[in-house]
Order: sequence, then C-alpha cells, then structure tokens
Amino acid sequence: MGTIRRKMLLSLGLLLGGFTVPVRADMAVLRVAVLENSPPLSYRDAAGKLTGFSPAVAQALCDELAMRCEFRATRLEYLIDDLAAGHFDIAAVGLLNTPERSRKVLFTGPVYRSVALWIAKPGVEPGQAGVRVSVFKGSVHESYARERQWDVVAAQDEHEMIEQLSAGVARAAVSPLMTSIGLQQNPRFMRLGMKGTLLQVPEMEGNACFAINPRRADLKEPLDKALAKIKRNGTYDRINSTFLPFRVE
Repeated sequence: MGTIRRKMLLSLGLLLGGFTVPVRADMAVLRVAVLENSPPLSYRDAAGKLTGFSPAVAQALCDELAMRCEFRATRLEYLIDDLAAGHFDIAAVGLLNTPERSRKVLFTGPVYRSVALWIAKPGVEPGQAGVRVSVFKGSVHESYARERQWDVVAAQDEHEMIEQLSAGVARAAVSPLMTSIGLQQNPRFMRLGMKGTLLQVPEMEGNACFAINPRRADLKEPLDKALAKIKRNGTYDRINSTFLPFRVE
C-alpha cells in the first residue's frame, strides 16, 4: 500500500472513529452490560454488532480511560442484581438512581435527562379502570404502576410491547422518552393510532446514569471525569447527533 493511500485511510478512520484510542492487547478490560433490543439507545445492527447511543457513550468513556470495552448483552430485569453480583463492571443503560437501586450498586454522574411517556389512544388515561398497561420488566415504570395497583403486563423489549398493544393485551404503555423513539418509528406501532403524552411524575423522571459494580468503586471518579470530558470536547454531541433525533443533556 502506498504512503499516500495509507495516510488517506488513516485520516478517514480518525474522522469516522471520533479519534478513538487504538486498542492494544494489554489494555485493561471494562466489562460493559448493554441492552440489545432498545433502539436507538442500544441494539444490534444488521451485522449483529451491539451499537446505539449508550454503547457509543460507553466506548467513548473507555477511550478516555485507555481501556477496552467488552460489551455483554443483558436484560433490564436482571441488570441491577447481575451488576451487584459482579457479572459486569458497569451497565451502559440509562437508569434512574432510585433509593432501592442505590442500595445495591453505584452510579455515575448524569448521562442524560430521562422522562416518561404515557402511550395510548386519545381518551385512555393513566390509572383509568379497565386499562391494562404495558411496561418494561425491571423498570421504574413497572414499580410505579404496580405500587398504584394498575393492571399491568410486563414486556422484555419494545417488540414484545408492540405485540401486547397490537393484540389488545394492553391498551396503553408507559415508556422512557428515549426508548419510545424506536417504538414510534415502528410501522406496526404507527398503525395503532397511539400517541405519547409526557407524564410529569417525579418517580419516573430525573437524571439517567450508568450503574457501577459496587466492588469497582475505584471506577466512579475516573468515569465521572471521562463523562464530563466527552461532554466538553464535543464527543458526546457527535454521538447524540448520530443516534438521536433531538439533543439531550
């Protein structure tokens, strides 16, 4: 390969990769738990590779720490317990820092602001009698709905949620705004005629953070510094623009 061609390929790689740190065999490994069916936050692309907003942010943090991200797919309902048991080092999933969760794991600083949507046809209201609501297993939305004795059916991912809504098993859903992007872009969901309305409920809104294995408390300060840095230097904004249709903070 000629010198000029090598330089051109190197320049292209830097532009596409956001100036990531080269991976070395002797790099320390950060075991990162991610979801695999929650677009655009985290999902598998056509080649089966885990990608999305959250894995990209995690990769940027690994680059800053000169560590190698080792992504591992998991489910939200098992996430906190698996992290507390030491199966992962961090969870690159936007989680609200609730008292229950903070008793089991540590949290980074805010990754983005999370709010919840009520998704239903016009006239179907939260808490309405006879309305079964689909929620994600292990979410704060599930906890909130069950505590208020709503009629609830839990879904593993957005595809199962759409199945429940399409089949009439559920007449409404509660979803984080970020996850609802994938829902509202799905053709099957679009045919249901449902709309999302912001739920102004303190228990279901706040700063979404990544979670940290409590046995790896040494990671919290470096991760927080790396997160602050990628928000300053433009890396976070580039990831935002790549995966999300609106700006998050």
